[in-house]
This record gives sequence, C-alpha cells and structure tokens, in this order.
Amino acid sequence: MFSHKTAIVLLVVYALSLAIATFIEKYWGTELAKLLIYYSPVFILLQLLLIVNFILSSLKHGLFRKGKVGFVVIHGALIVILAGALTTHLFGKEGMIHLREGETVDVMLVRTNKGDTEHQLPFQLNLLKFTLSRYPGSASPSGFESHVRIQDGKETFEKRISMNRVLDLKGYRLFQASYDKDEKGTILSVNRDVAGRTVTYTGYALLALGFILCFIGKETRFRRLIRELKQLQETSKSLLTGLLLLLLPCTIQAQTQAYKVDAAHAAAFGQLPLQSIDGRLEPVNTFASEALRKLHHAEKFDNLNPDQFLLSLLAFPEKWMHVPLITYKNKEIAVIYNLTPKQCAYIEAFDKHGRYKLQDDLEEVFAKPPSERNKFDKDLIKLDEQINIFFQLTNGRMLNLFPQAGDKDHKWHVSDTDSTESLLDLYIENVRKTVNTGDNNWTAANEMLASIRDFQETNSTLHIDNTKLQTELLYNQLNIFRSCKKLYLIFGGILLLLSFISLFKRKRWLAGSIRLLFVVILCGLLYHLSGIGLRWYIAGYAPFSNAYETMVYVACITVFAGLLFARRSAITFALATLFGGIILFVSGLNWMDPQISPLVPVLKSPWLMLHVAIIVAAYGFFGLCFLLGLTNLVLISINRKGKNLLLTARVQELTIINELALWAGLALMTIGTFLGAIWANESWGRYWGWDPKETWALITVLVYAVVVHLRLVEKWNNPRIFNLLTVIAFACVLMTYFGVNYYLAGMHSYGG
Repeated sequence: MFSHKTAIVLLVVYALSLAIATFIEKYWGTELAKLLIYYSPVFILLQLLLIVNFILSSLKHGLFRKGKVGFVVIHGALIVILAGALTTHLFGKEGMIHLREGETVDVMLVRTNKGDTEHQLPFQLNLLKFTLSRYPGSASPSGFESHVRIQDGKETFEKRISMNRVLDLKGYRLFQASYDKDEKGTILSVNRDVAGRTVTYTGYALLALGFILCFIGKETRFRRLIRELKQLQETSKSLLTGLLLLLLPCTIQAQTQAYKVDAAHAAAFGQLPLQSIDGRLEPVNTFASEALRKLHHAEKFDNLNPDQFLLSLLAFPEKWMHVPLITYKNKEIAVIYNLTPKQCAYIEAFDKHGRYKLQDDLEEVFAKPPSERNKFDKDLIKLDEQINIFFQLTNGRMLNLFPQAGDKDHKWHVSDTDSTESLLDLYIENVRKTVNTGDNNWTAANEMLASIRDFQETNSTLHIDNTKLQTELLYNQLNIFRSCKKLYLIFGGILLLLSFISLFKRKRWLAGSIRLLFVVILCGLLYHLSGIGLRWYIAGYAPFSNAYETMVYVACITVFAGLLFARRSAITFALATLFGGIILFVSGLNWMDPQISPLVPVLKSPWLMLHVAIIVAAYGFFGLCFLLGLTNLVLISINRKGKNLLLTARVQELTIINELALWAGLALMTIGTFLGAIWANESWGRYWGWDPKETWALITVLVYAVVVHLRLVEKWNNPRIFNLLTVIAFACVLMTYFGVNYYLAGMHSYGG
C-alpha cells in the first residue's frame, strides 16, 4: 500500500470496473449495474484503498514537501469529493413529489432497495398551475414550470419551479423533473443534502486550485518539463522523418438539366423566411441545404446550388421523379428492390402498378423493437425517410412560409389560403413558365416573391429578425468550416513538409516560409472562430449542443493547442493543424447533422457552456497527444538501437511536449467532468447518476491519470511505453465522444 505500482493497478481495476458496468447497464439494466458494481461493497472498498494508498505512498515518497503543493491539493480534493459523496449517501435525502393541479401534499416519495417510503416535509405544496411552453409553431418543448403555493407554518407564499430554476426551502431543493402527459400535473424531484453539497463543492474548488498550483508553481512537474524543453532545444539539432499525406481527389460527373432555375432569382427565393418543423425561423436557403444533404448527401447536385435545386424540384416535380437523386449505400437494398445502386430515382421505389416496393418489409421492420433492428433494417428506414422527404417536397408540404394573423400558437403554414391556389402555387407557376419559355424574364416571379414577403410581414405574430436571417444566409454562403478544413489540410501538410526539410537544411527561405505558414494558419484559426461566433449568434446559444457543433469546436481547440507549442516545435503545430482539418472533414460527413435546432429545456443552462466548452477542449489536447505519440513511436522504431543521437533528441523533445499537452488535457477533462456534476446537481438535484456518458468521462480521466503516473514506476518510465499509452488512451476519448452517444443508451444520447 506504500507503492506507486499499486496505485496504478488500482486505477486500472477501477476504470475497467466502470467500463464493464456501462455494458451491464446496456444489456441488463441500471439496477443490476448498481448492484454488481457502482454500489457494491467491493467497489467502495476499492475507493477506500485508493485513498489509503495515496496517503501512505505520499508519506513514503515525500509528496508533502515543498514544490508538491499542487499535487497534494489535487489528491486531497479527490478525497474531499469522495467524503462529500459518502456524506450525501449517509445523510442526504432524495425523493419525488407528484402533484396534480389543485392538489396539496406535505410528503415526498423516497425510493430505496427496501421499497418506497414516504418522508414528511416541513411545509405543504399546492400546485396552482403547470405550464408547458413550446417553441413557436412547433410541438417541441421550450420549457416547463410549476406555479406552486407553499404553506410554511403560518407563512404562505407562491413560487415558480422550472428546469434550471431551483426552489430552496428549509434545506430542501425542489427541481422540475417531468410532467403528466395531459399537462395537468407535475413531477418534482426533491433533494436534502446541505452538508454533502458543502463538502462536495469544497472538493471541487480545491481541485481547480490544485491544477492552478500545478501549472504556476516553480518546482512542479509541468514547469520542470518546460525548462527541460528549453534546454533540449538550445543544445541539440533535430531530425525527424516519416509522414506522407495522401490526398485522393474525388471528381463528380456533372450533368446539365434542362430545367435549371436562374441562380440570381433562386437566391432571392432562398432569402425568404421559413418556419422549420421545430419552430425556428430560418431562410429557405438553410432548409434547402438540409433537404439536399438528406436526399443527395452533398451540397450541390449537377451544378445546382440548394436554392436552385429546391425551386426546380417545386416547379418540375414530375421530371425530378426520374432523376437518380436519392443517395444510399446498402447494396443489398439495391438488389432486393431492383434500384439503381448508390443513387436511385424516386420513381424506382414503385412497381409498374404504382405500389410502394418497400412497404411490406417496412411494416415488419417497424414492428421490431429498435434494439433488434439490424443494419439492413436501419438502412431501409433511412431510405424510406428520404423517399418521404422527396414526396413532401414535391407537394410543397414542408414549406411553412405563411403565418396566420392573430395565431396565438405562432404557427406558420404551407398555404396562405384555404382555396385551391395559394400565393406559393401562383409563384411556382410563374417560375415554371419562365423556365419553359427560356426568355429569362423573372419580373412576374419576382413580384410574386415580393407578395409572399409582404404577406409574411403583415400577418406574422413572430418578430422576423431580418438581420439574423441575413447573417444566416452569409453563414451558409461562406461555409466557413469547409474552407477551414481545406486550409488546415493543405497548409498543415505544407508546414509539416517544410518542418521536415528544415531538420536537414537550415535555409533562410525555409524559416521565412514556416513563419508565413504560421500566419496563414493563425488567420484560418481566427476565421474558424468567427464561424463559431456566427453560429452562436444565429442559434442564440453556445454552439456546443450536438455532435456536429462539438466536432467543430474540438477542431478549433486542437489547432489552438498546437499553436501553444508552435514556438517550440513547428512539427507539433503542423500535426495539430492537420488533425484539426481531419476533424472538420469528419464533421462534414453525411452522418453528422449540421442543422441548427432549438435547445431542449435541460440544456438552457449557463453550465452548458462551461461544462461542454472545457471538457471538449480537453479532447483537442488529447488528440494532439495521440498524434505526438504516434509520431514518436515511428521515430523510436526507426532508431531502434538508439545510435542516432539526433533522433533520440527529437523523441525527447516531442515526448516532453506530449506530456505538457497531456497535463493540459487532463486538467481540462477533470475540471470539465466535475463542472458537469455541478450542472447535474443544479438541474436534477444529484451530482452523479452513473449515466454512461458521465461514467466514460470518469474512465477517460482515470486512464490518462494512469499514463501520467507511469513515470513514478522506474521500470515503466520510458518514452516508448508513455507514447504508446497516449495513443491507446485516445480510444477512451473516442468511446466517450462517439461510442456512448451512438452505442450505449443514456441521458446524453441526444448527442447523436
């Protein structure tokens, strides 16, 4: 128990236990995972052994001496946090209150292993009214709140409880948890944990303080690594060989359509405001882009931009039914239903009698539980969705362009009238005539567009923010993240090549070129940040709420992490830039949805920005560690016997940078994880629910903590093991980010 090796083994066992528990939860349920692992005596003993091991090994190895204050505070903070969890477990109370409108209660239901019991409250609650608000014009909940009257002794007063707005009363905290389907009743979660919360929050504060001390202290490991790096660079020349970037260009055969709409007029059509299915006002251009991506998995079709495509589809639906537009990948589907492989036309989904070919098999697929559907079933559902989208587009059923005067629900519709011909029908007819005549006279169509816009301005009960709509159009047209992807891949690759050459030759033009590339990539990074800022303004919230947005943010942080080490190592900056481009490439793949959507109620919290921004920033640093580890492994393999002193020096340099980046990532990951615990406590009344996303975030912290602590064991303290583990550890990041969202079930599955 005095050994560092024991600490590492305990951490590995702890992480493996947590990982196994998440799979037990997926296949056999949460209760069994809690029984076998999370709340088991063996698991609690394991945590106790970690505490004892830290105290004893610290005494043996002199961890409490000067220069180790930060490490002592960090480890002490973890002990305080565990003590807070124990205090909560022993003395805290957690339960639920179910209230119907007009009902009064003075007890809460507490659920334990022994069954449900009632706990008497020192006050009475009466539900006056429950209110569920939705985003204008949609069924998506924007928020929900309970208006309650509280009888506290002789005092009576009224309060409102809503998501992220907690009611504190006599040590009890009441949270808005859920509601009845008829919207006449509310479900409140109740938590009483004054002592546990105080101890736990103290632990969180100490944790942040400990990391700060680790970074600023003169005698800390972090500061010593920086000094070693400076000394190494001053006394050695470096050599690095080895990476080849293969860019495989992809060409798309263009086809000319006889029913192409004038680009300038289509752009005017794309500027019209439209209400999306979730109630957000957006330009038609945004809707058209999303529709084209879903159908064709691309941003253009045969030289038609999204506005031209949508307008042509509306004007000539009978022609587009025969165009091989709908893109899919499953070859088995093509064979079974006799469809053109990869891209099929809408008309191919029907037999000669007009019967839908997919209908019978779809009924069988939808009859299966989602967990039993195989890849073929899921691909069939996706294709059916694409066919339905195409059908609805050709009928104009998805174009909610027309508000209704005085509508309290603020819902927009596909028509401005109950008659057979609406303004949209008349406008489409004008477009059709203009294209067919070929005279390119768009006057009549432009007048109809103006009439539609006047109708919107006159009848809308929602404020049409033209500035925001124009900003969104600019955001769509610039396609900033695609431009940054190209810039990072091209200039990052050039920088990597020149950095290699500079290791062999020291030429003035090389140094000047590298500095110029630094400036270009820095401008790209600023452009990247401007794209995030534009999306933030358009959406009205920090753009870290889904998989696409966080990927864009991770790419930004990765390049920024490389920039921090640019002065010390051009190769590190080049690798980070290339990796940022790769991440943006992944974010642009078809399975990523870049659509801007309103936030679900629980995400409307200031903790969202802090928690997600910090924890996702850690992924950027871990990605840099992955690249540096991979590069070092290649160099070590080349220099197996260690005779090349220049290669050895380069490995030492990059290993030091790798560890510096790892420290930054570990600090961000740990702080971000516990900020998430604060968010959970402020929203639901508990810090930790062993949700798979929470659990894998903790596993990631533990795994990287193991990598950091390996140097304390002499046999394991060598560059090969350290760099190899920084590569392997990145699998935990991928599991936390992708695996949980797309494979394991949990509260965080909205990330998909």
